[in-house]
Amino acid sequence: MKTNVIKYGVVALAMSLGLTSCDNFLNRPTEDNYNADNYYSTDAACISGVNYLYNSPWYDFQRGFIKVGEVFSGNMYWGNSPYLNFSVNGTDQDLVNMSYSLWAVIGHCSTVYESIEKAEGPSEAVKKQCMGEALTWKAMAYFYLVRTFGDVPIIHSNSATLAEGNYNELKKVQKADVYDYIILTLEKALELLPKQKNVEGRIDYYCAEGLLAKVYLTKAGVSGSLDNADLQKAADYAKDVIDNSGRELMENYEDIFRGSNNASDESLIAWRWTVGSHWTCQNTLQSDLAIEGFCEVGSVWGGWGGPSVDLMEAFGVIEIEGYGLDSRLKTFDNPSSRADIDTRRKATMMLAGDFYPYFWRDKGGFDYLRFIYDKSYNKDATGQLEGPCGCNNVKHLYGNAADHQAEMGISDARMASALATHLLRLADVYLIHAEAMALMGKGGEASAVDAYNKVHQRAIPTAAAVANVTFDMVWKERRLEFAGEGDRWYDFVRRSYYDVNACIDELKKQHRNQMWNCDPLYKAYFESNTWNLVTVDGTVEYNYEVDVPNVTENSFTIPFPTEDVALNPNLLAEPEHVDIRATYKY
Repeated sequence: MKTNVIKYGVVALAMSLGLTSCDNFLNRPTEDNYNADNYYSTDAACISGVNYLYNSPWYDFQRGFIKVGEVFSGNMYWGNSPYLNFSVNGTDQDLVNMSYSLWAVIGHCSTVYESIEKAEGPSEAVKKQCMGEALTWKAMAYFYLVRTFGDVPIIHSNSATLAEGNYNELKKVQKADVYDYIILTLEKALELLPKQKNVEGRIDYYCAEGLLAKVYLTKAGVSGSLDNADLQKAADYAKDVIDNSGRELMENYEDIFRGSNNASDESLIAWRWTVGSHWTCQNTLQSDLAIEGFCEVGSVWGGWGGPSVDLMEAFGVIEIEGYGLDSRLKTFDNPSSRADIDTRRKATMMLAGDFYPYFWRDKGGFDYLRFIYDKSYNKDATGQLEGPCGCNNVKHLYGNAADHQAEMGISDARMASALATHLLRLADVYLIHAEAMALMGKGGEASAVDAYNKVHQRAIPTAAAVANVTFDMVWKERRLEFAGEGDRWYDFVRRSYYDVNACIDELKKQHRNQMWNCDPLYKAYFESNTWNLVTVDGTVEYNYEVDVPNVTENSFTIPFPTEDVALNPNLLAEPEHVDIRATYKY
């Protein structure tokens, strides 16, 4: 904890003041000499100081949150990753970086909030807006912390903690109390934030309210059984966003993830990256997730992994019988006759036969199989399929340099982009309402049915409207809607609070391993338009030589980084109960 707390406590203000200009969302005032007493003296300075919270402190978190959210959950295959087989420990570098980043966010948020609160000169409206944004980001950081590590310390005032000098002695707080603290923080944010939507995608009242709905939905089960009062609050807050925010779901699902829609109605809370002189302002997920040769700048490594066989099965394009050592491929749909009715599948994973007009638009669009096998189309074509599961990632990719320029109006740089990373979408709020209502036995009420149908029928326009919503329906819908967005593991965590055995059972029955002989299958299809699972190199089959993953009740709490524990042994001690509202005030 010393590294995380003291480092970011000391430098948070300096970093929020001392950065020079980044383009677009991170524009800063022209002055170049500041100190703590004079920086927040104008509206522009307050806004620029908060801008930083939308990207840089989160930089070290972004790669780890994909592995935790998607590999742990079974949505993504990632080679020999410890997140794939539930063997991650406190020395894992991604885990170290995630912890480091989350405490950095909290330090920055506290410093910015306290500095703006006492500032003289800015208008009251801008002060409130910026303080509300800082608190929302603080709540988001704690929301990730408690769902990842369970019981965690609470640092309410960064400056006070530093002054006390007890950063190596901080004690864990029971996770139920941490949720109460997040709620307290968001309630204050709602008092401060404006209700009108900002065109740049800044956090407003309804964005914070959507997060509050998700926090209540998660907290509802933390005692081991579902609390209907919390569920009702989740449903009510979500419905207020749905009814009164003025936001609508985007018509086409795939459009959500294009750079020109970074600040769409769909995106409530997102990392707002930019491409500028500061490396940590930039989105680097394409470098991890795209297949080799996808863009002109640097190397990319997404061919090592990609969407899982289990996720392919959830979308209905493949079917496997049995699990563990008994798993056998039953069907793998022919691309020419694939019943690909869920538009989210193609927007999530590339499969044989897929074409993307928004990638490689300077070349007429991106043809997945031509990219692999046709050197006249892709001079660097390897003639060999990347991706051990027969598919590759789509989300978080911006394409090539021309695509980035067309979508964002600026060039890419050093494998990095300005593509927003969506953390809370409007569709999430719709499904939060539907899930809360279903868990209370109110799945037949009009608001629950309408919320579910709007998300489901956007994805499958031919789907008939349902008349009643069950938890299982929402559970599956959430997986397909948010696959690849870093959220699925946290769905499991939420459910594990009150139904851990169901979570364990589902994870153990997943098909988390790779496929054999997809490459000759795809090559033959490209060359002759034939789809035959018995190839010249052998039969296409699921790699069943894998044991059932060792998932236990303890799997839903990830261990603290070893270096954090070494600096603060209290992280291994039993957590304390804290009366949040009696202890903390904003």
